[in-house]
Amino acid sequence: MAVNEKKQTGGTESRKADREIALDIIMDVMERGEFSHILLRKTFEHHGYLEKSSRKFITRLTEGTIEKAITLDYILNRYSKIRVDKMKPLIRNILRMSLYQLKYMSGIPESAVCNEAVKITRKRGFQNLSGFVNGVLRNILRTPEQAVIPDGESETSVSGLSAAYSMPEWLVIHFLDSYGMDITRNILKGILEAAEDTWTTVRVNTSKIGLEQAEKLLIQEGVEVQRTLLTRDALRIRGYDMLDKLLVFRQGMIQVQNLSSILAGQTAGVRPGNLCIDVCAAPGGKTLHLADLLRGTGSVISRDISEKKCSLIRENMKRAGFRNIKVQVWNALNFDESAAESADLVIADVPCSGLGVMAEKPDIKYRLRPEQLQELAELSQKILNHAVKYIRNGGILLFSTCTLNPRENTEIRQWLIKEHGLVPEDIRPMLSEELLCMGNNRMTAADGYLQLLPSAEMDGFFISRFRKTEKVQNNGY
Repeated sequence: MAVNEKKQTGGTESRKADREIALDIIMDVMERGEFSHILLRKTFEHHGYLEKSSRKFITRLTEGTIEKAITLDYILNRYSKIRVDKMKPLIRNILRMSLYQLKYMSGIPESAVCNEAVKITRKRGFQNLSGFVNGVLRNILRTPEQAVIPDGESETSVSGLSAAYSMPEWLVIHFLDSYGMDITRNILKGILEAAEDTWTTVRVNTSKIGLEQAEKLLIQEGVEVQRTLLTRDALRIRGYDMLDKLLVFRQGMIQVQNLSSILAGQTAGVRPGNLCIDVCAAPGGKTLHLADLLRGTGSVISRDISEKKCSLIRENMKRAGFRNIKVQVWNALNFDESAAESADLVIADVPCSGLGVMAEKPDIKYRLRPEQLQELAELSQKILNHAVKYIRNGGILLFSTCTLNPRENTEIRQWLIKEHGLVPEDIRPMLSEELLCMGNNRMTAADGYLQLLPSAEMDGFFISRFRKTEKVQNNGY
């Protein structure tokens, strides 16, 4: 992997090597609790000189090291006399990313990995530990048979599953308690498969362009395109450099959106002329989907808690060119009397633990605390108490989350039925036969909901549709 060490044009600051850039991101995520996807975006904006090959290498190394940190620590502890959690933060992360290259990235000379690790260790002021770093890595190369991890397919212990799938033990226990062994293993396996998937899902704004035409234009721009049988309005793409260089993206014909999120908008059942309120909308994927389905009629009131979040919605809205969206800064915990019983459709994709999107945001599993699962469920109920009151009699609530926690999903669904009198609506007519054939989706869809598990093609996601048939009472939240 070539490393660019030239100086920036017009400045004196040396360009950082790719591995150093990756290390900085890994340190910020693993030691300071920052968000990997945000850091990667800001990093590439700051280091504008990076070529496509460098961006690809840095992304793979940072995301892979963060995703597999628990597995990497399991292996390192078999080679080092000092446990990983007792090492200096910089040293453990240099070892983590070096081991990730040796074990999971092909085509990189082993000598280059070791030499660069030692070089960075010295450059960052740990000359006295460069021998330790070199020794651990050389030991791994000499005795690779010790670098084995438990077989996830046959493993049944919590510690073994944790090491095999790089998942904190408390979350393994949580999944086992919620779903049992077989589904837990599928969840853990699905998260890793999704993390390794190289495709990006985009939703086609069909009010602007047909699916086949969008596919044709993407291919003309040199993009590899794949259709999906799970929804009618999405394509999977790869082989492009930067998304904003694609004409179809710049002109608002496509929107990056996970398949699970697309299905949420699809099951909402919006009709032309509807008034819709999206109460927790940023960055705006579902808002844009509703605006697209409205075909220029009706309107979407798109809200989130801060101007920063709303600016993301406006940015996407401007690019897509939709004029039937009104973006508002509004805290969903505050009731808006002026919106009472006004909406034909309310979408409440409430704040959640994010257990279903750990593939694209692996830092979640290191930041999340067990007590937050209950706290977030209570927060959701407070938001939903207001959201229900915005729906006119006969209107629809689409409640969704990107988590796999039953306390935040099925238990809240039951609470909405019991406390608010909402009536679940059959969503089978809105879903593809291929999706209905997966797991027990047909049965739950008949009862108005889906619990989607993470896989290479989609995030873990919960979707539930209700109709409001009577006046909602205030339950004290």
